[in-house]
Amino acid sequence: SCDATQLCNCSSMGLDFIPSGLTGRITVLNLAHNRIKHIRSQDLQQAVTLRALLLQSNEISSIDKDSFRSLGKLELLDLSNNSLAHLSPAWFGHLFSLQHLHLQGNFYRDLGESSPFSNLGNLSSLHLGNPRFSTIKQGNFEGIAPLNKLWIEGGNLSQYEPGSLKSIKKINHMIINLRSINVFSAIVRDLLHSVTWLEVRKIAFSIPAEMQVLRVMSSSFAKKISFKQVLLTDATVPEIVSILEDMPKLVEVEMIDCRLLGTGRWEMQIQANQSQTVRVLTIEKLSIEQFYLFTDLQAVEGLLSLLTKVTVENTKVFLVPCRLSQRLLSLEYLDLSANLLGDQSLEHSACQGGWPSLQTLNLSQNSLSDLEMTGKSLSHLRNLSLLDISQNNFGEIPDVCEWPKHLKYLNLSSTHIPKLTTCIPPTLEVLDVSANNLKEFGLQLPFLKELYLTKNQLKTLPGATPIPNLVAMSVRRNKLNSFSREEFESFKKMELLDASDNNFICSCEFLSFIHHQAGIAQVLVGWPDKYVCDSPLAVRGVRVGAVHLSLMECHRSLVVSLICALVFLVILVLVAIGYKYHAVWYLRMTWAWLQAKRKPKRAPPKDICYDAFVSYSENDSDWVENIMVRELEQACPPFRLCLHKRDFVPGKWIVDNIIDSIEKSHKTLFVLSEHFVQSEWCKYELDFSHFRLFDENNDAAILVLLEPIQSKAIPKRFCKLRKIMNTKTYLEWPLEEEQQEMFWENLKGALES
Repeated sequence: SCDATQLCNCSSMGLDFIPSGLTGRITVLNLAHNRIKHIRSQDLQQAVTLRALLLQSNEISSIDKDSFRSLGKLELLDLSNNSLAHLSPAWFGHLFSLQHLHLQGNFYRDLGESSPFSNLGNLSSLHLGNPRFSTIKQGNFEGIAPLNKLWIEGGNLSQYEPGSLKSIKKINHMIINLRSINVFSAIVRDLLHSVTWLEVRKIAFSIPAEMQVLRVMSSSFAKKISFKQVLLTDATVPEIVSILEDMPKLVEVEMIDCRLLGTGRWEMQIQANQSQTVRVLTIEKLSIEQFYLFTDLQAVEGLLSLLTKVTVENTKVFLVPCRLSQRLLSLEYLDLSANLLGDQSLEHSACQGGWPSLQTLNLSQNSLSDLEMTGKSLSHLRNLSLLDISQNNFGEIPDVCEWPKHLKYLNLSSTHIPKLTTCIPPTLEVLDVSANNLKEFGLQLPFLKELYLTKNQLKTLPGATPIPNLVAMSVRRNKLNSFSREEFESFKKMELLDASDNNFICSCEFLSFIHHQAGIAQVLVGWPDKYVCDSPLAVRGVRVGAVHLSLMECHRSLVVSLICALVFLVILVLVAIGYKYHAVWYLRMTWAWLQAKRKPKRAPPKDICYDAFVSYSENDSDWVENIMVRELEQACPPFRLCLHKRDFVPGKWIVDNIIDSIEKSHKTLFVLSEHFVQSEWCKYELDFSHFRLFDENNDAAILVLLEPIQSKAIPKRFCKLRKIMNTKTYLEWPLEEEQQEMFWENLKGALES
């Protein structure tokens, strides 16, 4: 399970123990998702160079105290989601290099009486806690140096001894998941000066009286506060805003996947004590059940003038009040993506005097439908240089539009635009019109440096003359099949062209042509599902010059033409041979032979019409027709004979006539002679008779030897006749007249049997 870098993946193998035979070369050992219950002291004794040990999602309930003694170089240990009921300092005593420790999802209720981590001087991140975790005691975190991340899952944490976390002098990112406001307040008190980024999860700020306990947060030196899956109400929002305003070093506030019970009618007035430090506000997926009743946020207008970056994403925003926009005097970045803004509401939101410093605006995934109105609503934003209005539904666009004067980046991807017009601002340096089903691009954009045309219907490259300064272009997933030399050489400043996932006809001339374009530093040309740039199984993103094509790939049309001509010639030769040697007739004979072989050996009595079917050579017809037929058919009683000249059905295939006549005859009478064994038809009659009317144990065949024949003289293709003559009695035609009477008596007796 180990690769060349000594990473051994033994996850999800149903192991009950750590496998034996671990060597000192292993650097990463993944034993996650097994059924290991116990770690023994000798299990990891030889893994002295191990740097990562993954044991999450097992059933580990006990660990010998010396199990990790030899892992002095271990940097990552994951024991999460197991069944550990307690944590022992002895486990971690020799892990001097450990940087990342994951202990969440076990059964322990506390961390013990002392610190399990006292010897982990290099620890950088610690993740602990579980639904049963209830107590943190003083001394539990002694010996831990500054942490990059501390994550405590304390949904049922109810007892926290003050000062327990004070021993950690600095925590860059603290994530705490708990329900108790009092415990949260006590933890914050211990971390006032040590936490840079405090992230609070799954806590409910719903009771106004509890907010006073959180007043201690106002003295925190944290620079960033995040609330995730937190519950807020109209009654508690003013208190929280007031606390955040007073934090002396707070720069960024983030709310993700939170829930607000209310409509913005705060029960107490938010005091306009504007924070002098907060610059970034992020709100993502804020759930407001009655968002359509939400007020105009007049109460918070005075708090926003210093914000430089605001994100309100996927929160059902359908309008930004004009007065609020006009108060955002310092705003440079605004993200309102995945909301409900329409053309009219955008016009009101971006009113005159609103967002005066705005440089970047993201309005993707809204309800905009009029590109002309969108441009006009934003035209007064003199500083706006980047605009993302992708994933709206503009459809047809006019020829003339009004835009901000300094707009340089415009994203119109996935906006259902069937054709581009001069509505597109000529000041652009970057334009993205991907996924619009465009069939052509001919805009005059003299300053354009980057052009993205992915997922359209282009069959040719855009002309270079209207876009002379283009540096990079993506035409992936279009319908291009080739470039002309003129098209290519016209892009004088092109450094990157991504044309992968198209319908290129691969040829040596095409690749050589692309590779020798001195003006283009990198070209990505893809052939779907086969190769892109460096080999028949290439990876996208490699220079075209590395390609080496076979004869088939280099001259595909010629090779295919030659193969088709060769196949046609072979078919023609086979048809000629078949015609000359009657191949179709032989195939039909074979089919009839197979059908005869499968049919039952005896026909029903009611279908019998003749006493005998006579099989004979045409050269023996005089004796058969003038002597034998007259003797038998004029006997008393007469015999009914089937002769091919007289009784075969006209127009019916001769093979079918033979088979039907044999089936309708009680016996088959073979008149054997040298001519018989030379007749191909006699052979077929013998074959069909053999399969239809007799085997070695019955008397359905009667052999009449018209002239002496040695069995050895019979051709090998008459193998059945040779066999019958060696196993059955046959009648010989006598030349003496006195013996012929006995011959006829014997023949009549054979036919009557």
